Amino acid sequence: MSCKARFRPCIDLHDGKVKQIVGGTLNTADGDALRTNFVSEKSPAYYAELYRKDGLTGGHVIKLGAGNDSAALEALAAYPGGLQLGGGVNADNAATFIDAGASAVIVTSFVFSNGEFHEGNLAKLLKAVGNERIVLDLSCRKGSDGKYMVVTDRWKNFTTMEVCGKTLEKLSSSCTEFLIHAVDVEGKCSGIDTELVELLAEYSPCKCVYAGGISSFADVQLISDAGKGKIDFTIGSALDIFGGHIAYKDVVNYCK
Repeated sequence: MSCKARFRPCIDLHDGKVKQIVGGTLNTADGDALRTNFVSEKSPAYYAELYRKDGLTGGHVIKLGAGNDSAALEALAAYPGGLQLGGGVNADNAATFIDAGASAVIVTSFVFSNGEFHEGNLAKLLKAVGNERIVLDLSCRKGSDGKYMVVTDRWKNFTTMEVCGKTLEKLSSSCTEFLIHAVDVEGKCSGIDTELVELLAEYSPCKCVYAGGISSFADVQLISDAGKGKIDFTIGSALDIFGGHIAYKDVVNYCK
């Protein structure tokens, strides 16, 4: 079968190292709760150069907490224009990351904090770099009422922003695409959140990048089919380059 979805590689950084972490356990206030699937001995630049050689664009470097600036800049320098940068991005530093080689900045907490959406901050970001350089992170979890709600603060705190048609329509003019981690399945390699993929494909006016739970090529094909060509994907813990069982090269070839 052909794959209409594009593979977007990732470099997740924690304490300056490339790691794969079970998303819902990322909470620096409770170190005992952190569950790490993989810690790489290779540098961020190694992965950036690998993605560059394979012609993969639109991947993302994510700084998970403090102490990752040098590692992130190393990755951007190794593949200028090929990677997006997320983690601690705001209107004051966004242009700096673009100048350092990021193709776009990924933004969460600057526009979603204390449970609320801050439209004024988004306006400041738009003025700083423009919508073509902004990726909005709408990573979400299901609330008690079954609705997908944007979560922040390392995916621990719910906001009042629902991931639905109205939200996607409203925000689409302020970004080039959405990055959406299905946090309830993130890092578990137990299968994707098909319901979320279908929702995004149905209602998002712009491209979405889905992350969370991919465990096989059947999951990739499901994203391709259910996503109607509008949903790209990233794989983390399941890839062999991050200690998983899916061959990175096979994914690259599958999506060509």
